[in-house]
Amino acid sequence: MAAAELLSDEGYRADGRRPAELRKVRARMGVFAQADGSAYIEQGNTKALAVVYGPHEMRGSRSKALPDRALVNCQYSTATFGTGERRRRPHGDRQAGELALHLQQAFEAAILTRLYPRSQIDIYVQILQADGGNYCAGVNAATLAVMDAGIPMRDYVCASSAGLAEDTPLADLSSPEEAAGGPRLVLALLPASGQIALLQLSARLHQERLEAALEAAGQACRALHAVLDQVVRERLREVTALLGD
Repeated sequence: MAAAELLSDEGYRADGRRPAELRKVRARMGVFAQADGSAYIEQGNTKALAVVYGPHEMRGSRSKALPDRALVNCQYSTATFGTGERRRRPHGDRQAGELALHLQQAFEAAILTRLYPRSQIDIYVQILQADGGNYCAGVNAATLAVMDAGIPMRDYVCASSAGLAEDTPLADLSSPEEAAGGPRLVLALLPASGQIALLQLSARLHQERLEAALEAAGQACRALHAVLDQVVRERLREVTALLGD
């Protein structure tokens, strides 16, 4: 799919969305009783699961403990059945390591780690089905899982991708849109403060085009924030009702 084919003459994308429209989002919290926090999210056909353990004492070498804050340990993987490609080492490939590092950077910006010195917080994200915006879905699932664990955060971390169909910005790219090879931007945002936790570009962009793509991703993150906030409030009502019983 070439960049010119990403939008029809009527202004619709291949999956029927308008340029700024998000894919349908469904999410649940508390999907694993054994974990301190967990969440599952679907963004279109992309499905992600996040599990959180901690804060807990450092595991392994105590020398890694940070005297003034918690260590945020992240792992990112794609299930072997989650993509059309055959993957021999879903946990060990280089790209997964880079995405785990990006995940760590995003959540170190949001979690109030100084409340838990010399401790560790583990965040595990697995992509169960990959259909575009995989890292972003992982971030959004991890945000819900961290909140499910009761770990204080400065703000939600909301992530979305954006691209360009010639000069028209597209929010929340699907897999065919990513495969078209145009410039792609990934944004992880703390929406209340507007702080950028992560910004990644796949290609160089002129400033005007970058600003348009960044604005589209920012609007998508703010729209996702409203959805995630509703999921958290529903979970809070569930837990309150259970405690009341």
